Amino acid sequence: MAAHNELGRYGEDLARHYLEEKGYRILNQNWVYGRAEIDLIAFYEAKLIFVEVKTRSSVTHGNPEEFVNHKKERQLEFASLEYIERAQHQGEIRFDVIAVTMNNNKQFKINHIEDAFWPG
Repeated sequence: MAAHNELGRYGEDLARHYLEEKGYRILNQNWVYGRAEIDLIAFYEAKLIFVEVKTRSSVTHGNPEEFVNHKKERQLEFASLEYIERAQHQGEIRFDVIAVTMNNNKQFKINHIEDAFWPG
């Protein structure tokens, strides 16, 4: 596996543990529909939460959350609509971004942005 893929997987695992410690129930990790992937799907306070995790080893070219662009938002919306239908969820939903910044010593910083965007 390429180094950037390993970093991304590690960031997703850190984000998962972070959310679990906060009381979120993780329903799925790396859920795929078509060409779209949702990194984490969680349930918290009666809301279905779709989470995009971005991990970077430095902020030289920008913070990780800055890399969630309009195209990525559309992909998340596409996949989330299918997930909602399959799960027959009729309550509230939310789209979050978790930005993980790592350094060479495996120390990390997590920035959890709730309600980061609303597709469409």
